[in-house]
Amino acid sequence: MNTPLRRLWPAMLLVLLVSCTERTGTAGDAATPAAAMRETAAPAVASPRETMVAGALPNFSALVDAYGPAVVNVSTVVRQRPVDRRGPELSPDDPFYEFFRGFGGPRAQLPPTRGEGSGFVISADGYILTNAHVVEDAREVTVRMTDRREYRAKVVGFDARTDVAVLKIDATKLPVVRIGDPQGLKAGEWVVAIGSPFGFENSVTAGIVSAIARSLGDTYTPFIQTDVAVNPGNSGGPLFNLQGEVIGINSQIYSRTGGYQGVSFAIPINVAMNVKNQLVATGRVQRGRIGVVIQEVNQALADSFRLSRPRGALVSQVEEDGPADDAGLKPGDVILAVDGHEIERSSELPPLVAAIKPGKDAKLTIWRDKAERMLRVKVGELEDEPAVALRSTPNDPATGKLGLAVRPLTGEERQRLQTGGRLVVEDVDGPAAIAGVEPGDVILAVNGTQVASIVEFRTAVNAAGKTVALLIQRDDAEIFVPVRVDS
Repeated sequence: MNTPLRRLWPAMLLVLLVSCTERTGTAGDAATPAAAMRETAAPAVASPRETMVAGALPNFSALVDAYGPAVVNVSTVVRQRPVDRRGPELSPDDPFYEFFRGFGGPRAQLPPTRGEGSGFVISADGYILTNAHVVEDAREVTVRMTDRREYRAKVVGFDARTDVAVLKIDATKLPVVRIGDPQGLKAGEWVVAIGSPFGFENSVTAGIVSAIARSLGDTYTPFIQTDVAVNPGNSGGPLFNLQGEVIGINSQIYSRTGGYQGVSFAIPINVAMNVKNQLVATGRVQRGRIGVVIQEVNQALADSFRLSRPRGALVSQVEEDGPADDAGLKPGDVILAVDGHEIERSSELPPLVAAIKPGKDAKLTIWRDKAERMLRVKVGELEDEPAVALRSTPNDPATGKLGLAVRPLTGEERQRLQTGGRLVVEDVDGPAAIAGVEPGDVILAVNGTQVASIVEFRTAVNAAGKTVALLIQRDDAEIFVPVRVDS
């Protein structure tokens, strides 16, 4: 009992001091010159300690009651990739030949593993946002609501670069979150996270925004940094502001131990919603590019270019015949703004350009020869990225009945494979595996109809009958593979 009382003494003394001060200031001192000066002086601002004693901390319970039911637990069954169990290629004359020959079959299938994450409902008809890394290799995804209802979910698609995934469950009249605007977010604001850390569903943690527009090597996501406790299992859960609006998706932690250490990162919700809208509408994500290599402007570079202070993105290299080259951008130019959005750090440029629809013109404010200039550049499309993957699940009405998981080919892969196809088989099971389809096959057409996107592939499969003729490219050959569907 002594220890808690000792801890209360500083607060009790503070209350007594405040009470004495109030009594002194109101009991007869008003007529003195000193009192008159106190009356005309600006009111004192309460110290942080006084504010804490006054109990001015926010209460998050109303927010949790209103929007907690829209936060879901996401559990996955992940089929691990086969492991090559063969020993080294040795000749029969090698003394180790007999030893390595006993290693068994060439590939061994490991048992499936299970994963846990979080997500949140964004529409009453069953669309859910989560992280791409939560469902990336999932063969089966289950969504569990706060009232313990469970649904088998379909992965509509995911974007590895932003770590955003879209799920769909067959349900209606679901509780939904409110989507906010993170543009005006400032360091020091209170934020709240709800998720399933270590499998503890619907856990609530709170903290403040530590910084905004953090670059973590992924040049397309300006992360929100917070000190909210986020741990494994929180991935994909929402980050709320005090108005009850989702302003981010919890995605990463910085840790030397694997557990929370005071630094966590969230994907801005406007970035995530842009990805979601593209995945649902077209099955792929488009990003803009202008074809430059940039670097940070430090004080020495700012002095050499006669900038008033370090700011902007310094162009160190311009891609030949690229959009920036065509617009007249040169190495040594400093990009200060894109369409009026000022750039303080070089890491802010790629997300701004990526958000511009390819084919549109962007207005660049640049610094050249000690003066500002304006350039217009027609934004190109960033092609060499693994933007989207569709995973088949047992209840997928199209690819599920074939047993296929497909994704778009990157530009680099198309060039390497010398193919005009756009889709590659990433995993295969069921009827397609029986028919002889293999991972790595490039899908060119379905029943004679060319398919260039996941949406076109799904549509063509849905329109097919009990036999689906896949035209695939394998190595340098194109072959038809008939897949018989029983149901």
